[in-house]
Amino acid sequence: MSRGERAGDAGRGESVQPAGIERRVVLTRLAQAGLVVGGAGVLAVLGLRSQGRWSGNGAPAAIPRRDIAQDPSRPAAIVAAGGAIAPMVRAAVDALGGIGRFVTADDVVLVKPNMAWDRPPDMGANTHPAVVAEVVRLCRGAGAARVMVGDVSVHDAARVAARSGIADAARSAGAELVLPDDGGFREAALGGSVLSSWEVFRPALTATKIINVPVVKDHALTRLTAGLKNWYGVLGGTRARLHQDIDTSIADLAVAFRPTLTVVDATRVMTKGGPTGGRLEDVRPVGLVAAGTDPVALDAWGARLLGLDPRTIGYLALAEGRGVGSIAGGDALETVRAGA
Repeated sequence: MSRGERAGDAGRGESVQPAGIERRVVLTRLAQAGLVVGGAGVLAVLGLRSQGRWSGNGAPAAIPRRDIAQDPSRPAAIVAAGGAIAPMVRAAVDALGGIGRFVTADDVVLVKPNMAWDRPPDMGANTHPAVVAEVVRLCRGAGAARVMVGDVSVHDAARVAARSGIADAARSAGAELVLPDDGGFREAALGGSVLSSWEVFRPALTATKIINVPVVKDHALTRLTAGLKNWYGVLGGTRARLHQDIDTSIADLAVAFRPTLTVVDATRVMTKGGPTGGRLEDVRPVGLVAAGTDPVALDAWGARLLGLDPRTIGYLALAEGRGVGSIAGGDALETVRAGA
């Protein structure tokens, strides 16, 4: 990637790499000294807190809850292994009670992949298109009135959708591809300690159900990106500003956006060079798909795939402390075998 491309990425709001070694060291030392624990207050003093840029007038929109109650007779998270990608997706969802537990007739569903980077599927930078397609087919089979697939990309949205394979996969499975220029944005009340309100992708506000479909991969700042970090992709504005307190920002988003279901792509895992990647040697074939109603447990499971202790991932500890889910829930997930 050229220097010009990196500058363009930063201008669209999500930095490809940290802003510089010295800046990162300073921020790390401030955090260690306890000077950024206050999150929003400290950022406001530094002039770094931002409400984003939004369109429209009036009060910020409320974010509806789209999660469902835990079923004690079902696992909160499950892993599927063996076979092709589509059967693994189906096996994981079936083990949770089937798609009918999550999507019913007349629902408007947003399927939210990681679709941020101008990379082909084998690079592991975006959610595998076959995972997205099968989630869409399940929703259509459950009778959903409308299924949208959308994300707020870092690279050019149309180019990312095409090169990632997600555009063709979504449409062929019966979904409507919704890009930022199509969906638009509205200011929404996030209620977080850093994210009070921000410009949010409209489909993330209007859908009656949201299925989060992240990919597990390395990240230069957080060490892990999976389900909780994937909510950055519903934000507009200058998202790179949130990197000043990224763990708190992710926890704020995890509280605000409660998915109906999370389906995690670990068919191949980018082990370093994230989030953009670009080298096939950094991508490890894993051949797994996980799903569940506990997004913290699923992220904790993803952390272990990268050889990380999930208890050392700052945003996971914060999200668990706010009642989003359980880190321990991801320690030993049951595995089901997929059929043909």
